[in-house]
Amino acid sequence: MKQSPIPVDQLPDHVAIIMDGNGRWAESKGLDRGAGHEAGAKTVSLVVHRCAELGIPFLTLYSFSTENWTRPTSEIDALMELLMLQLTTEVTQLIENGIRLVHYGSRSRLSENVLSALDDACNATAGGNRLTLGLALDYSGRSELLHVMKQLVESGVASDEIDESAVQERLYTAGVPDPDLLIRTAGELRVSNFLLWQIAYSEMYVTEKHWPAFDADDFDQALAAYSIRTRKYGSVK
Repeated sequence: MKQSPIPVDQLPDHVAIIMDGNGRWAESKGLDRGAGHEAGAKTVSLVVHRCAELGIPFLTLYSFSTENWTRPTSEIDALMELLMLQLTTEVTQLIENGIRLVHYGSRSRLSENVLSALDDACNATAGGNRLTLGLALDYSGRSELLHVMKQLVESGVASDEIDESAVQERLYTAGVPDPDLLIRTAGELRVSNFLLWQIAYSEMYVTEKHWPAFDADDFDQALAAYSIRTRKYGSVK
């Protein structure tokens, strides 16, 4: 096991990652975009197991945004096939490592095959207590907030009873602490509709590396950068 670059008490409890740059990485190497997604899947496995090694209890990955449905059908189909393959081949290792898989996002546009593989993996790993791995799949931060608003209306919650707790318990991520650290690869300086409520006070770390090129050392560098931040939560500390 590789040693942690920082003391355990300075590690974040929850890391969220916008995994960007698969296609650009592939194109830079003269490969098709599908090859980039396959390489990116290997980075996912690496980072998941690094979190488990270090004792980081929550990791959330932006796997497929609602806006990603506008991509070419061939690319979407390849992504979903890759997802189903990963869900079925990695589940035994997830169980052995105490990793619980959960889904954040809409289910309405996912195919029956994808939903079946996703549900099977989530159910099989439900007993994991070492790391909660959240897949933000067909996810949109704005859609999530609309979902919360509809839930409040349908539940008949009076306006004077609506507070942050009422919203939190209706989010897709209910019961999960907000991310301490948000990592984005490929150098883009935007949050791309990801966890809009939850990242209100997350520390951000951006790297120029494309996601398939991101490795354990890069992840450790992000953790080290986080460890020296002073988190103010709007105060003047």
